[in-house]
Order: sequence, then structure tokens, then C-alpha cells
Amino acid sequence: MLGYIRDWFQRKFSDPNAITLTLLLLIGFGLIVLFGTVLAPILVAIALAYLLEWPVSRLERLGFKRLYAVLLVFVLFFTFALLSVMFLMPVIWQQSVNLLAELPLIAQAWREMMESVEEIAPAFVDASQLQLFTDKVNDRLLQFGQGLLERSLNTLVLLAVVLVYMIIVPLLVFFMLKDKKLLLEHFNRILPEQRRLISQVGTEMNLQIMNYIRGKAAEIVIVGVVTYIVFTMFDLRYAALLATLVGFSVLVPYIGAAVVTIPVALVGLFQFGISATLLWLIVAYLIIQALDGNVLVPILFSEAVSLHPVYIIGAVLIFGAIWGFWGVFFAIPLASLVKAVITALSTHREEQDVAQE
Repeated sequence: MLGYIRDWFQRKFSDPNAITLTLLLLIGFGLIVLFGTVLAPILVAIALAYLLEWPVSRLERLGFKRLYAVLLVFVLFFTFALLSVMFLMPVIWQQSVNLLAELPLIAQAWREMMESVEEIAPAFVDASQLQLFTDKVNDRLLQFGQGLLERSLNTLVLLAVVLVYMIIVPLLVFFMLKDKKLLLEHFNRILPEQRRLISQVGTEMNLQIMNYIRGKAAEIVIVGVVTYIVFTMFDLRYAALLATLVGFSVLVPYIGAAVVTIPVALVGLFQFGISATLLWLIVAYLIIQALDGNVLVPILFSEAVSLHPVYIIGAVLIFGAIWGFWGVFFAIPLASLVKAVITALSTHREEQDVAQE
């Protein structure tokens, strides 16, 4: 057994390029695991820099100098972001407060629906199991409300964090865009000479991450706006809050859509009861999710590496457990990174075998 492992290790890591790539990955993962909280503003800035690099490069192709292109895109983006926050956040905050106040009523509506189901089909429903399930749902709703309330009490700490992000992140984004070539040159200087595999993986991942972040940003906006319009047509309460949750649920593939369905269904049940309006609301919501998964995602992520849903869900669970939100956000690029590394090592090994023959 040990001999087999030793032979496999020698085959895979006999080349200095493979060793260099492995060490760089281990160092990068280690830094994020150990200092992920401290590095969070830098990760936010990197994500935004990737997002804004596309319009900056397009302006450069139209004849703009790099500095002027960066200034124009930077000012427009953060002005739009600031105005969006100023108009959207008060609405979301007020709807969140109202929803917290009505959570007991929503729990009561759920209990009444379960009781009506028991009356309609007593032979198919176990009263004890139904009561247990209903109690668990009510407890979850109340715990959710209490958790949000406790977090809202730490507003001073949250405000301090927001202020830090509002100052540091824009500065980082501006200089990352403005001095992109200089920063890349500095990074290349610290890399060893045996970096052929690093360059191969890095080139592929640069395109993947840029496409992913740009696509995700567009997907969040499109899904959120369309969902808000649909919810408003149904005159659904907390439309802005629920549409925001639906929009950001696309950050967690498959799992996010399933989880956010619960508050949408509960609010619809509380407002409309068991009626045709509730049925059409659920149908409309499911149509949005279907169009997102089968039409919008293929269009936005046409350049992304295709990954099987099992690998995507596994990446979300694994990297989310390691790095929390950022692990979930970058789950697909990280899974693509693993795939790119495996492909590069396998290709490199095949090239060595051909050369030896």
C-alpha cells in the first residue's frame, strides 16, 4: 500500500512545475482559512474589480485611457450602488420589521392550515405526526425572528463594519483597476521560475472567475427585478424583501432556490389562504425559477466550465463549511479550479509519457 502511494506521488509530483502549483494552492487555501475574516474586504474588492474590469476594458477599446476609463466606471458604479442602497434599504428594513412582528400570525395561519388538512383527510394524516411537524415549523419561525432581533441589537457593531467596508473597499477597487498591470507584475516577481502549470491554470481561472462574477451579478439583478414585478402584480406583502431574498438566493445553486421558497409560500399562505391566488403565485414563482435555471443561466454562463450538479452541490457544502459566505459565493469557481488543476496535472503527465516514449 505504501509503495503504491509512493509511486503515485512520484508520478504526479516529479516535475517542479507540479510541486510549485501544489505549494501555491496550499498557501492560498491556508491564508484564507486562517485569515479569512481579515481578508474579507480584499475578497470583496477583488470580486468588484473583476466585475468592473469588463466595462473598463471595453472603454479602453473605444480609445479611452486606462485612468479615465477606470474613473468613469468607478464613479458610475458606486453612485448607482449608493442610490440603490439609499432607496432600497429603508423599504427592506421596514418590511423586515413588519414581517418580524407578524411571524406569530404566520405561524398561526400554518397551524390552521394543518388542522384543515387533518379534517379533510383524517385517514391519510397522522394527527400526532402532524402536530409534531407543526410545532417544529412554529419553533423555527420564532427562532428565526428572535435571531434577527438579536442581530439587529448589534447595530453599532454592524454600522462600524459597514463604514469600514464603505471606505476601504472602494479604495481597493480603484487601485486594483488603475494599477492592474503593476500589481500583476509584482505578483509574478514572487513566483518561482517553474510556473508553467500555474500560468496554465491561472489563465483559465481568470476567465472563469470574470465570467462567473459578471454573470452572477446580472443574474441577481434580473431575477430580483422580475420577481419583484411578479410579486407586485399579485399585491404580495413584503414584495421588496422577498424579491431581494429570491435574487440573492441564486448565489447558492439549487439549495438557495429551495430554501427561499419557504418564506414565499408562508407569506402567500398567510395573505391569501388556501386559494387560487396562492396557487397561481406559487406557479409564477416556479416559472421564474425554471426560466432562471434553464434559460438565463445558460446564457449568462455560456463560457463557464460545465460541472455536474452533484459536484456543484458538493462544492457549496464543502467550501461553505470552510469559508462561510465566501465559500458559497465562490463555490463554482473553486470547483472549476479543482477541475482545472486536475486537468493540468493529467495533461502534463500525458505529455511526459509521450516524451519518454
